[in-house]
Amino acid sequence: MTANLLEFDLEGLAVFCDGLGEKRFRATQLFRWIHQRGASDFDQMSDLAKSLRQKLQSHAHVSALPVISQHISQDGTIKWLFDVGDGNAIESVFIPEDDRGTLCVSSQAGCAVGCRFCSTGHQGFSRNLTTGEILAQLWFAEHFLRKHLKTDERVISNVVMMGMGEPLQNYSALVPALRTMLDDHGYGLSRRRVTVSTSGVVPMIERLSADCPVALAVSLHAPNDALRDNLVPLNRKYPLDELMQSCIAYLAHAPRDFITFEYCMLDGVNDQVEHAQQLIALVQRHARQGLRCKFNLIPFNPFPASGLLRSPHAKVQAFAKLLQDAGLVTTVRKTRGDDIDAACGQLAGDVKDRTQVQTRIAQQRTITLVPVHSDKPL
Repeated sequence: MTANLLEFDLEGLAVFCDGLGEKRFRATQLFRWIHQRGASDFDQMSDLAKSLRQKLQSHAHVSALPVISQHISQDGTIKWLFDVGDGNAIESVFIPEDDRGTLCVSSQAGCAVGCRFCSTGHQGFSRNLTTGEILAQLWFAEHFLRKHLKTDERVISNVVMMGMGEPLQNYSALVPALRTMLDDHGYGLSRRRVTVSTSGVVPMIERLSADCPVALAVSLHAPNDALRDNLVPLNRKYPLDELMQSCIAYLAHAPRDFITFEYCMLDGVNDQVEHAQQLIALVQRHARQGLRCKFNLIPFNPFPASGLLRSPHAKVQAFAKLLQDAGLVTTVRKTRGDDIDAACGQLAGDVKDRTQVQTRIAQQRTITLVPVHSDKPL
């Protein structure tokens, strides 16, 4: 069986080339052809020795994931559904902005965390993606977009590991993929422009700070442990205070001087005055220990199985103002691609679940999230 060269970061490719009796500079040349130029045909790689190209034909290949479907939103967002075999499919989303192009990348076929508000989690979990399957999403999207937009310039300036799956539960495949994204011979992305989003896998946050520190986003979604236990089940293993301590420690290595906290706005569940006050108190308590953060409020994108509703726009804005008035940097995410189910929390792909997720979620929902009606108007 031949090796898919998308599986290797530069160091891994150098080891592979060494096994073919080739020097390291050949790995660098090959790496550039694959990632910078999007080449998959070894015969195109004109500055490689003919003898090396012949070896590569026998021992290696460069293969993207088969594209099942492509949908383009009215706002320019593009969603791809990729086949990863055995009945599983994953989704990736490109979001164009005036000053950047962001690709949202999946790390797993499904997700085992099971957050209440995420349609991926409701599908269950099949398996981790390989490094090559993670990178194949970027490789395909970057070079497709250059042709689509008729440009030789780099199109994707930002990558967020915020697609299907919990990236830090697929750590061994994630880190080589991140290194390829950052490598100047690969995609040359800034550490500030590559973001790993996690629901709070505390030990892996600590490892990432040492192995490959990039921007960090934490899916918070609740201001106290009781509520977060239900919305983000991983909180039962790594509660809020422990999570906050890992964020503080990460900042010493992070390329940005803050952690982003993602907060999905759920009508009557986590969007009341008391929730804003609890968030402020949580941050202020840990700020004395060095926590620096900003909040990104995300309007919930409803799907039938969740049993949850989106907070009204006025309530989201009022919640944001409460945080801002307390001195917390707060933005409200603009919903993009919701007409093609490409908005945050909507990525679902197609997964052969191995985790009995429907049973687990049914048990979760026996703990009813009763809407809180505050006497204080928002």
